[in-house]
Amino acid sequence: MPRRTIDITVPNLSGKRAIVTGASDGMGLVMATRLAAAGAEVIMPVRNLGKGESAIAEIRARVPNAKVSLRNLDLSSLESVAALGETLRAEGQPIHVLINNAGVMTPPNRQRTADGFELQFGTNHLGHFALVGCLLPLLSAGHARVTSQISIAARQGTVNWDDLNWERGYHGRRAYSQSKIAFGLFGLELDRRSRTNGWGITSNLSHPGVAPTSLLAARPELGRSTDTPQVRLIRALSARGILLGTVETAALPALLAATAPDARGSALYGPTGPGNLGGPPAEHRTYSPLRSTEDASRIWQISEQLTKTAIPTA
Repeated sequence: MPRRTIDITVPNLSGKRAIVTGASDGMGLVMATRLAAAGAEVIMPVRNLGKGESAIAEIRARVPNAKVSLRNLDLSSLESVAALGETLRAEGQPIHVLINNAGVMTPPNRQRTADGFELQFGTNHLGHFALVGCLLPLLSAGHARVTSQISIAARQGTVNWDDLNWERGYHGRRAYSQSKIAFGLFGLELDRRSRTNGWGITSNLSHPGVAPTSLLAARPELGRSTDTPQVRLIRALSARGILLGTVETAALPALLAATAPDARGSALYGPTGPGNLGGPPAEHRTYSPLRSTEDASRIWQISEQLTKTAIPTA
């Protein structure tokens, strides 16, 4: 049975500058390609420049006139985040779209970032928090739409407030859920603070459902030498069009949240099929772990302290 075509219309983005983290493969590459095809200038901050060059070649093969370029970024290093912020501020161009898409998932053993944080919390949440802090003047100048990619893992679980870095007993899946809950709380708090302080930024959330990306694939740098059984099952179901999305459809919620004229701040966008695993993208009810404004304010303050990123309140 042929798979039903699922797509959205990305509006004309000529004259806009867009940044997509994690754009060298998977969903991020799809997002960067679609943004470039819509006329945006797309900045791709990557850790692996060789992989980034291959991604740019792929984009240009599909969009010959694409305006795409690379910058250096390792989200697990606050020094790298600060360096990118300095580079982009020196360029002085407003940013109109920021999709915080990059992430890591469930390394089998606890790993730390360059700054000593648990890898998932440090990369998925703190790295992006610091990036937004560094880019705030450019985001404000561009009246930016900031879309932060969370996960269906954020619909349950909690923030391990007493041990954010999982030093007293590591559990990969729970640490991943925490990182995405913290990230979602931040994305919603960013929208609230923007409205309060007049930053002109609209911040919302997206999640991709489930699709055969590299998150659960073999990643020797994460201590995973072979593909997980989960990703093998995901690939099989996706290839048969059963419940799950493809890499292409999984990119659509973030694209909708980041570019649709009627996409709202403080909203969550994701697939609408059974279990929200796949299907056409639309707005969702916010997951219950993300609804506490007290938790959102608390994670913001903690993140400022941990990253030494002072984000002005006015």
